[in-house]
This record gives sequence, structure tokens and C-alpha cells, in this order.
Amino acid sequence: MSSKAEKDDDMIQDIAPSRLDNSFKNADIRQGDRLLCFDVEGRLLTDTSGERIVFPLAENDEQLSAVYAFSVDDDRYFIVLSEHRDFGAGFEYKGLRQLRDSFGGKELFAAFTAYHLWRWYSDNIFCGRCGGKLSLHGGERALVCQECGSVIYPRINPAVIVGVIKGDSILVTRYRSGYAHNALVAGFTEIGETLEGTVAREVMEETGVRVKNIRYYKSQPWGMAQDLLVGFYCEADGSGEIHMDENELKYAEWVKREDVVLQPSDISLTNEMMKQFRDGNI
Repeated sequence: MSSKAEKDDDMIQDIAPSRLDNSFKNADIRQGDRLLCFDVEGRLLTDTSGERIVFPLAENDEQLSAVYAFSVDDDRYFIVLSEHRDFGAGFEYKGLRQLRDSFGGKELFAAFTAYHLWRWYSDNIFCGRCGGKLSLHGGERALVCQECGSVIYPRINPAVIVGVIKGDSILVTRYRSGYAHNALVAGFTEIGETLEGTVAREVMEETGVRVKNIRYYKSQPWGMAQDLLVGFYCEADGSGEIHMDENELKYAEWVKREDVVLQPSDISLTNEMMKQFRDGNI
């Protein structure tokens, strides 16, 4: 946990008493609005020299190609879609993982949510039906093709996080590549599949364990990957013998409550679910 930012046990979206208002507004930039400027690699322009993430502010009558994203409390955020001016010393591009490791609060949630939208805008320049140029829809958060009229909405990937329980143990995994810390079984929902069906399939595919008594816990937006994470707990059905998918995982073991090692950051649904089990709340 970083000393630079006040971080607690809340997940990234738990910013109360602040509130994210993600309703669509066809709005123009005004002085003092927060500007969300991404480079081609998806890094966000911020000043991280203080205790909290600081975003550039719009100046009076500034002319920028930008789209309204959302507001947090009374602060309005705009995603800049074109080149922008130099905002001066202190501002530099930082990746979301860098920001996640050092900061929390409403600013980090704003950065994650902004990335989700920026990624969608940057990935959708031309129509997938006819190849025409896409433009902003004036009445809703969407892109519209001026040639064929096709309308494209923001991409959201549903995925499950699964706490599989056997007696006083939980099934803990580590990925073969990518994230290097403890995790739970996770995976994306496929076509024609319920979320509960995803739970049973992913646990079987990754670990060879059959499950029963699947029950919903909580959900979490995860803008860094354009995901909506849905957490479930369930019980092992049978012996719980593990047959790990070695192409995806490098570790899958039953871990006792008192031996559960949490992730270094508190902001993820996975970490909260492991902590709930470790502390005897599940």
C-alpha cells in the first residue's frame, strides 16, 4: 500500500460519498472541466506529484475535439479525441497499472472509467458493416455510421470471478502469464450462456473441479479491460481433486482460511472475495 495516497478496503467503484454520474450529455467544454488525454498506448496524462491524481483543466474558450464522458460530484470529465496543448511541468503520461499501484479514490475510478470509453472510441473509427467513417451520436452514448446508419454502443465484456469453497478452504489460482499475484478462477461469458453456466464451465476447464450451490456475491466495473466482473461463490461437488489447465494457470490449490494471501491492492473484486472468505464472512 502506497504512502502517497489514502487507500482503504473499498473496491475501485466504492467512492461514496462521492458519486459517478454516467448519464449521457451532449455538452461542450467549459473552463475548469477535467480533461482526459490519452496517448496511443492508452496512458493517461496526469500530475501524480501529490497525494491524489490530478487531471489537466480546460481553459476559458478552449477549442478541443472532445466528448463528454461523465461527472464525479460537480466535476465534469471530457475525453480529448485530438492533439492537445502542453499542460506544463508536472503532467506526464502514466499507465493505469502505475496509477493503480499508488493511488485510490474517485480519481482512480475516473481514470479506469475514462479508459474504458477511450478504448472504445479509439477502436471504432470505421463502420464494421460498410467501412464508412463513424461519428458521435448526438442523442446517446453511441457512434453512428453516416453511410449505412449502423449504430455502435460501448463494448462491455461480462466475466465471472469464482470463489470455490471446499470445507474450510478456497480454490486459489495464479495465472501462467500476466498478473503475478493470487487470484480466483475467472473467465468470460460465452454466447448462449448464463453467468451461472460460465461459473461451472470455467471452474471445470481451469481446474477440473465440479461445483454446486452457485450464488451471486457482487459485481464490479473494471474499465481497464472493458469488463463487467460478476462475483460468485460455490461449493466443490465431490472430492475437489484438481486437474489444472497448465496452459492458463501455473498454480491452483486448496488454501485454508488462515493461509490465504491477499493481493497487494484492495481495489479488486477478486481481492475482496478472498478477504471475505479469509475473515470468516463467507
